[in-house]
Amino acid sequence: MNHHRLLTFLTTAYALFGMVPQAAAQGDDFGMWYELGAEKKLSQKWSLGLEGEFRTRNNSRTADRWSLGLNAEYKIIKGLKASAGYNLLYDNNMEELTFTGSGDPKKWTPSYWGLRHRFNVTLSGNIDWGRFNFALRERWQYTYRPSVADKKYAFTYDDDDRLAGYTLENVSGKGKNVLRSRFEVSYDIPNWKFDPFANVEMFNDKDGIAKMRYQLGVDYKIKKKHVFSLTYRYQTVNNNDDDGEQNRHLIGLGYKFKF
Repeated sequence: MNHHRLLTFLTTAYALFGMVPQAAAQGDDFGMWYELGAEKKLSQKWSLGLEGEFRTRNNSRTADRWSLGLNAEYKIIKGLKASAGYNLLYDNNMEELTFTGSGDPKKWTPSYWGLRHRFNVTLSGNIDWGRFNFALRERWQYTYRPSVADKKYAFTYDDDDRLAGYTLENVSGKGKNVLRSRFEVSYDIPNWKFDPFANVEMFNDKDGIAKMRYQLGVDYKIKKKHVFSLTYRYQTVNNNDDDGEQNRHLIGLGYKFKF
């Protein structure tokens, strides 16, 4: 094994994660991500992929999301690919509560499950340097949440600020555009099936950086057809993110079959 190159990988990974806050806040959440995928090579240029995912939150006590996605990828030239895909998301939306100026409950939306539709277009490039691989991925994604009837309670009060009643309102549909930029470095350890990688991803919306995601992981390959993965992610969320997410530690387990 070339220990100098491995040391360089670890140094690069440390530099990437050096941007993570030195100490995580005590209120950070923890969750698990389970991923299953399949990839079919149709020709030298084209391939199709299918993926399913299950996520948890609330220190992994609460189901957060189920999803199913399909994508098509086209190899433009060596080291440069383009893809497009669709994901159907079934989310466990978190409870929301707002208050009046006097501190009384104004509107309350209990936790509920709902669908979202997500479309994405991706351009990704990579280059080898010895046993290292450096990759940059730019992805535009559009997510649409349909309106949901009678999910939000709107409270009314009398002149003495006593609760007079409530009405049921719809949760409005909304769409959101996000540009996701990810830089990754991976290392192919000679004569070993475990390949480590590290990446950092930035999520940009119309208001700026909505969240950052930092990841360390390792892939284990069997005959180039079976790929198992173990990852650790740390996600930081800015105040302008309106998806109800929070800073979160994430452990991921994945499997992909290539044929």
